[in-house]
Amino acid sequence: MNGRRPISAALLGAALLLVTACGGGGGSDTGNDGKGKSGKAGEDTKASAAVVTVAPKDGSKSVATSGALKVTADKGKLTSVEVADSKGNKVDGKITEAGTSWAPDHHLAASTTYKVHAVAKDKDGRESAKDTSFTTLTPKNTFIGTFTPEDGSKVGVGMPFSIRFTRGITHPEDVEKGISITTEPAVDVEGHWFGNDRLDFRPEQYWAAGTKVTVKLDLDGVEGRDGVYGKQVRTVKFTIGRSQVSTVDVKTKTMTVKRDGKTIKRIPVTTGKPGYDTWNGQMVISERLKVTRMNGETVGYGGEYDIKDVPHAQRLTTSGTFIHGNYWGGDAFGNYNASHGCIGLRDVRGGYDGKVAAAWFFDQSITGDVVVVKHSKDKTVSPDNGLNGWNMSWADWKK
Repeated sequence: MNGRRPISAALLGAALLLVTACGGGGGSDTGNDGKGKSGKAGEDTKASAAVVTVAPKDGSKSVATSGALKVTADKGKLTSVEVADSKGNKVDGKITEAGTSWAPDHHLAASTTYKVHAVAKDKDGRESAKDTSFTTLTPKNTFIGTFTPEDGSKVGVGMPFSIRFTRGITHPEDVEKGISITTEPAVDVEGHWFGNDRLDFRPEQYWAAGTKVTVKLDLDGVEGRDGVYGKQVRTVKFTIGRSQVSTVDVKTKTMTVKRDGKTIKRIPVTTGKPGYDTWNGQMVISERLKVTRMNGETVGYGGEYDIKDVPHAQRLTTSGTFIHGNYWGGDAFGNYNASHGCIGLRDVRGGYDGKVAAAWFFDQSITGDVVVVKHSKDKTVSPDNGLNGWNMSWADWKK
């Protein structure tokens, strides 16, 4: 014996396996010609022919909030475009059917940095991507809107959503695009401009009782007029309460109060005397005051009256029409018209008696309830005199 140990079959097999596993170019991947996949390596690493372009250029400052952002693809098609601000809020947009371009669905916010990530594929499926960022302009002049009703309100069936802007708007369509209204149950809601600083929204008919309304104000970055931009982002929610519509008949000097379509009370009233007739038409309660001062000088009636403690007053027009308590009217209620245009209900001085007509009606009412006046010798109230757009036809409202 020569003293050498024989190599076992198991060790020999392991050694052969190690050589096979670590060696290059062998095995079934080579194929019969021994060339393997490495012959196509040049094609696998070829760059995509697709070219992605983003406007504005990377790093741009003071970018316009509308019309500046656009992503395009040449020699390929866009497959995805992601745009978001520094907080991760995404910008919605659409790739065209041909896949050659993308644009945002709406304006961008002012003074905001956005990042863009866009991907395109060429005809062979190879991808090309581009990442950029830019910052939008900081406005020197801005506007906001003050609105009614307030967030969380429960209002009557006649309440529109009315917003008045601090600057006159010359780009109304752009501002309207920045306001969206959804309802539950769903109903078509349209906006109407009164002048260039007020925009009201309502459905064709009074709201259905119980309707939930959500208004989203996305006005940050909206150019309302040349060089003047919105700076408001807010969600407002309100609910429509029970339906209450009260009809005042000037001839009979009676008001009929209907709750959810059923008459719940008839009340004797007094309205505008000759020469001071009460407006006809549908009027919405916009303000409620337990007590207020009414001075004829504030509405063009000189010193004809100045009552410092008018009880249970509810405003119906901007010009000064109220439905209110009257403790000085004597036997006028239901008998003759004696006011300067308001609708008077019997009351007591100080408004302490909750059983009198004015107190009862005040307690049963909410902002947004409707008071309809008919058979007056005066004309119909103007739709913009208060929240009274119901006096305009639906066709005219939508113009």
